[in-house]
Amino acid sequence: MVTKIKTFNSISSDGINLLHKHNFEVSDSEVNPDGILLRSHKLQEDEISSSVKVIGRAGAGVNNIPVDFCTDNGIVVFNTPGANANAVKELVLTALLLSSRDILGGLEYVNDLDPSSIDINKEVEKNKSRFKGHELLGKKIGVVGLGAIGMMVANCVSSLGMDVSGYDPFITVNNAWSLSSQVKRAENLSAMVAECDYITLHMPLTKNTKYFVGKDLIARFKKGCKLLNFSRSEIVNETDIKDALDSNLLSLYCNDFPSSSLISHKKVYSFPHLGASTVEAENNCAVMIANQVQDYLINGNIRNSVNFPNCSALRMGAARLCIVNKNIPNMVGQITSIILLIIS
Repeated sequence: MVTKIKTFNSISSDGINLLHKHNFEVSDSEVNPDGILLRSHKLQEDEISSSVKVIGRAGAGVNNIPVDFCTDNGIVVFNTPGANANAVKELVLTALLLSSRDILGGLEYVNDLDPSSIDINKEVEKNKSRFKGHELLGKKIGVVGLGAIGMMVANCVSSLGMDVSGYDPFITVNNAWSLSSQVKRAENLSAMVAECDYITLHMPLTKNTKYFVGKDLIARFKKGCKLLNFSRSEIVNETDIKDALDSNLLSLYCNDFPSSSLISHKKVYSFPHLGASTVEAENNCAVMIANQVQDYLINGNIRNSVNFPNCSALRMGAARLCIVNKNIPNMVGQITSIILLIIS
């Protein structure tokens, strides 16, 4: 029996080749597939046929997948936490530097110079003070969310000599152990943001984190603070962000999610969703999700699912049975009775 995987986005060949090694058929035209692989495609319920047993997201966020629908229908949804963390971390560092020094303004100024009509060296020396910035050394930064990305960002900016505080009431034991000893634990978010020159957001989008940063929290920010958002656009209330920028409470909003309401604002730097857009990150995500999907479809093992608990066991024979069921009284007994009838 052939196992079929339908793709909704371009998935790195490193991951596709792994599935081919297990004799999976993979394409964007599969009919009645056993599984789905995607990246940013907004998956609709009517795109999920009754044959689908697993959905793999080559990335961390799953807000583009109808997870509740999948759970109700026994479909395991996987993601790849940490696979693109380094790529996002490096973009956050780029944003920090761009927000501290007027590098973009300086580049634009130089590109507009006409070397045929002026002495370049004299012109640059005369005007370079227009682009004077600040150093990161010694500045205070608050990292909100200490998952795979936030933890790496906190450690990295600490090594740059920044005064780092981290806030995450749900930090995992592994990430806590991995944090630099120089990162201070903030137990009170309001107190932390009141002291920070920079705040960077690293949290998943859920019903509890939508508009996490709005006028109430922004009112507690240190005046002139710079806010970085490389999580999801809906983490912040953009109307409140604009008001804070216009009133100079915020001096800059740097993000990875361009929007019509903020794209033309002079105090906003918007990147075209570049967080995980590196060759390495795309390969890492594709390989990780391919391994998880094939392990579930072949062995019934679950790792890094957002809607099912981790579950794995070594194979003890040629055949294996994986059963997904709701927690209904006597369900296990009924299933066991059917299995005994089949094998007797």
